[in-house]
Amino acid sequence: MGVGIEVRDLNAWFGKAQVLQDIQMNVEPNHVTAVIGPSGCGKSTFVRCLNRMHETIAGARVQGKVQVGDIDVYGSGTAAVDVRRRIGMVFQKPNPFPTMSIYDNVAAGLKLNGYRNRKGLDVIVERSLRMAALWGEVKDVVKKKSGASLSGGQQQRLCIARALAVEPEVLLMDEPASALDPISTGKIEELIFQLKEQYTVVIVTHNMQQAARVADYTGFFLMGKLIEFDKTQKIFTTPSDKRTEDYITGRFG
Repeated sequence: MGVGIEVRDLNAWFGKAQVLQDIQMNVEPNHVTAVIGPSGCGKSTFVRCLNRMHETIAGARVQGKVQVGDIDVYGSGTAAVDVRRRIGMVFQKPNPFPTMSIYDNVAAGLKLNGYRNRKGLDVIVERSLRMAALWGEVKDVVKKKSGASLSGGQQQRLCIARALAVEPEVLLMDEPASALDPISTGKIEELIFQLKEQYTVVIVTHNMQQAARVADYTGFFLMGKLIEFDKTQKIFTTPSDKRTEDYITGRFG
């Protein structure tokens, strides 16, 4: 099951530049929360801070509190690898491992963590591909074809299956459909609806119609600040802040 996320006084710097400022947000478990805003407003940086992916960038630092269920993400005794095991991430551009089969792509995280039970792997790989709505399309070639041989939409669903295989509690999705065709985008959105039954989902999107379709809650970011956070219907019909209204109605962005 998904868990809630509590974010308090979150600030982030890349080098000397501050890119997030005093973010406060509570993400409900087993719901989809969308993060919207113009390019460069801090959306992707925010979700990277939730599972400490920003630490892969030299010079990046964060202060504040992120609580995911019972884990203090920035606690002194919390290892980044444990955080990322519980908080999976899917990136904007599909990134399957090109030299690995579809099967090995899904199993990669489990093997990295020392899981070696072959029958167990078979079960988990099939389950993960089913959950990502991909099993029916690849079941006959799962060990024969490379993950890179799939179409763009299939590759993205393969990356979702890979993230699900390690059984996270939260799934972060950074513009997962921005490079996909409408049919593939529709499949990803249908999948998001299904996933929230078991996971807490946070999705970054430039597509406001997509946020309106898939998200229960939406946060609007502008210039590193969270301007407004509320139920999606309210954000898109009666926003409290004029800057939110201006962005949604196309006055900027």
